[in-house]
Amino acid sequence: MKNIYIYCEGQTEESFVNGVLYPYFRKIDIYVTPIIHKTKRTSIKSYKGGVGDYKHIKGELLKLCKNPNMFVTTMFDYYGMPSDTPFIDYVDVDLYKQIEYIEQKITDDIGCKNFKFNFVLHEFEGLLFSDVCAFKVIANDSVVNKLNKIREKYQTPEHINNSVHTAPSKRIESVISDYLKVRQGILVAKNIGIDKIISECKHFSKWINMIKDV
Repeated sequence: MKNIYIYCEGQTEESFVNGVLYPYFRKIDIYVTPIIHKTKRTSIKSYKGGVGDYKHIKGELLKLCKNPNMFVTTMFDYYGMPSDTPFIDYVDVDLYKQIEYIEQKITDDIGCKNFKFNFVLHEFEGLLFSDVCAFKVIANDSVVNKLNKIREKYQTPEHINNSVHTAPSKRIESVISDYLKVRQGILVAKNIGIDKIISECKHFSKWINMIKDV
């Protein structure tokens, strides 16, 4: 049996881990537990969700890595990472080489043997473009057709992003004005199925295989 902490950016990722990744990995005796990033702590409570600065992310990860019986990895949106993240401005013509380089630099900065940093490209909603027909659980055919036109412009779902204004979630919200990221996003993800996401998203697939091989 393997035990994995997946340190998440927010509730959407937490729900994805619980609703999609947990049942998938449980079949092969791997147990994944989502931990939401704490952006702030006071003597009374902790505030969860969103991204503060890299210093806080690193501090939380180091605490999780102190448990030698757990392997720790992450689900953080690439496009939303804070500017003080190591090598976050690194650029390569190959998106995947670019992301893997930055991930490795962050992994090295944390410096724990039971840790591997992982980005979601470019955010969780990008994975939902693995099969836009799955949006039929929350939208009509007209909306699905509009989403399909967006998908057709890009090499893979993981390549969909131009800026914070045109990230995958913003594109979905442009055609589904009342889109609810946590509840509806997970409904769509479940309708797609993890096998389809793996087949369409190279970086996501590599992460899944890494968890299996830990």
